[in-house]
Amino acid sequence: MLLISLVYFQIRTPTAPSEDGTYSYRADYHFTVPDSWKNDPQRPVYFNGKYHYYYLYNEDYPEGNGTEWRHATSKDLIHWKDQGISIPKYTNENGDPWSGSIVIDHQNTAGFGKDTFVAIVTQPSANGQQEQYLWYSTDNGQTFKNYQDEPVLPNPGIADFRDPKIIWDETSKKWVMLMAEGSKIGFYHSENLKDWEYTSGFQTDNIGIVECPDLFPLQTDEGNIKWIMGVSANGSKQEKPNTYAYWTGNFNGETFIPDHKNPQWLDYGFDWYGAVTFEDGKSRNKLDHRYAMAWMNNWAYANNTPTLEEEFNGQDSIVRKIELKRDEQGVYYLASQPIEELDQLIETTDSYPKIEVDGTKTLETVGDVYLLEADISWNQANNIGIRLRESSDENRHLDVGFFPRQGYSYVNREFTNQPDHHDNMLESQAPMDQQQKDAHLKILVDKTSVEVFIDDGKITHSNLFFPLEEDQRISLFSEGGKAIFENLEVQKMDSIHDLK
Repeated sequence: MLLISLVYFQIRTPTAPSEDGTYSYRADYHFTVPDSWKNDPQRPVYFNGKYHYYYLYNEDYPEGNGTEWRHATSKDLIHWKDQGISIPKYTNENGDPWSGSIVIDHQNTAGFGKDTFVAIVTQPSANGQQEQYLWYSTDNGQTFKNYQDEPVLPNPGIADFRDPKIIWDETSKKWVMLMAEGSKIGFYHSENLKDWEYTSGFQTDNIGIVECPDLFPLQTDEGNIKWIMGVSANGSKQEKPNTYAYWTGNFNGETFIPDHKNPQWLDYGFDWYGAVTFEDGKSRNKLDHRYAMAWMNNWAYANNTPTLEEEFNGQDSIVRKIELKRDEQGVYYLASQPIEELDQLIETTDSYPKIEVDGTKTLETVGDVYLLEADISWNQANNIGIRLRESSDENRHLDVGFFPRQGYSYVNREFTNQPDHHDNMLESQAPMDQQQKDAHLKILVDKTSVEVFIDDGKITHSNLFFPLEEDQRISLFSEGGKAIFENLEVQKMDSIHDLK
């Protein structure tokens, strides 16, 4: 993805420090950049028992521009070890490396050797055009060399030509590459990762400029296989999400044929962009499920975070497990859940078997980092939900809830200690059945973020917010009638920085 110039907004007073002055806005269990700046994640690959994750990093932030690829490794997708810079910026006339993708060339199709890490990356070449260059690593992804000064895929004469995503197509025995080309996705194939041929294009409609394309197959419990094509898209001008749009359909090695013209969305929040999906390296069945993660920020206010006072700016979502499912109308969709490995961080659990609410009830449990889960049912109530990170005077809080009569779920951050955002970015909304009378909520709360999974995870919301340290109350609410909260658990989470 293109690293654009950022606009500064006024930042409100950040969180009040604790008595010893050590309270930090660094996330406890989400991946954060060690210093400076991060944006787009690059699709992780699994090799020799570890996931290798690369992301766009700017060590000169906020004074200078230009990204490079920084590297981290993990065995469980929770705990990460920094490996430093793998693809540096401004080392040749082709400029700084932007988004792309890495594959492991197990069969030595490119001729660099078996198990070479091959990255194809967008760089803004000397002539100002976005073109695709090949880098390769023969030391297990630690450092990369530039293959040549010429692009392996030159710009065909269009302004937007970036974010290559490569997969191996077993049917054709060729590499397939997707390119973000404005509002279109271009398809290319190659036998050696060096010589690429255009095969087809897929035109999107009314979701803005698309970035970071994606393509993969998944299988339902019934045994049906579907291909999924995804893109990061800015649909805000059309009152659509600004996250990951996807289509289910079929792919024949050259062309993608969608089941439906309009996309579905993997997240309805404001802060789940530049997403990547990747295989579970430990699973034998690669079609059963897949993982996904995204940059938790939004270009509308990317430079407006209190973490700047701690000299870093950049966080990823938690890694999700995604599965292909089919609803009662026969429509295929992706369902998301936090990966089970997150459970290793649970320290304590507070349980509430059943609470009836008509108005507001505050839990005895307080906290700033936790996983909350509950079953909620209602009959006549019209606004039902949970207030998180609530202040003792009830003036500050983040709300997760449902307006069933109006037909949507929501996450509202208007009453948090939030930096100023655009008026239309205070409440994220997702459609729901107006006849629905119950829901299951799973909510991940970290220092500066909330991720909400509704029912089986067909609906998710991911949003940043910046509460004061002392705002730690949790309240349940129901307006217009009674709601019942059952099996409610608040699980306090350990920090990945507190290794034992």
